Amino acid sequence: MPADRPISIRDLLTHTAGIGYGYGPAAELWEQAGIQGWYFADRDEPIASTVERIAALPFDSQPGSAWLYGYSTDILGVVIDEASGQSLADFLQTRIFEPLGMRDTHFYLPPEKRDRLAVVYSAGEDGSLERAPANGGMVGQGAYVDGPRRSYSGGAGLLSTATDYALFLQMLQNGGELDGKRILSRKTVELMTADHLHDVPFRDGVGFGLGFSVVEDLGSRGVPGSEGEYGWGGAYHSSYWVDPAEDLLVVYFTQLIPAREIDDHGKLRALVYQAIDD
Repeated sequence: MPADRPISIRDLLTHTAGIGYGYGPAAELWEQAGIQGWYFADRDEPIASTVERIAALPFDSQPGSAWLYGYSTDILGVVIDEASGQSLADFLQTRIFEPLGMRDTHFYLPPEKRDRLAVVYSAGEDGSLERAPANGGMVGQGAYVDGPRRSYSGGAGLLSTATDYALFLQMLQNGGELDGKRILSRKTVELMTADHLHDVPFRDGVGFGLGFSVVEDLGSRGVPGSEGEYGWGGAYHSSYWVDPAEDLLVVYFTQLIPAREIDDHGKLRALVYQAIDD
């Protein structure tokens, strides 16, 4: 079935492009193409080559019809490649990481920093934790150290520290500026952190902006926070959010996949907001 309309950059930013991680209705075709899951660090090809093959595969839904997390951000990385004339790695380094002083953020870890890479653990069904194998693909993430170093994936691939990522979030909380370095305009940040889904179902009390979930109704969501709060999380059970109403940002980095039913996120949020003493 052909698409009702072309996919827009806004569709990609809001994850309404209809593109999942290859496990949808045509999963067997995605499997045959060797494209499933979010892990690209071990691929010995540019991300643009992978995305070119993605474009020839069936998608899960029509553009704009549903929220579906998947390869949208990886595709956006290729858009940046083409629009800027730089690799995504060079673009991010010169336009974001260097101006913000994010010295420990890389697509692939420099050899001299390999001993600083945190161990990945997996949670067992009985609640136990096991150390993942170093070269266990997306579980062990060994390719971020010893891989081909060719796939600069916008959707998954950056290594960083909590301190570095806090600098990035502080820039957003400041309306696009940090320490005199302007990265985004204030109005751009406002647009990024507004709900763009409208009638597309997502989560109770929560919408989605241009890259972030956005709290719209605190009572409907049902956990501590503030309306206008925005954030997201990572595959290794990490989480972050910015709460402009409380002048608050939280970066919570973990190395756990799968996390199963561990409720540390809920406990963290409860402790953070219970500590506020006006």
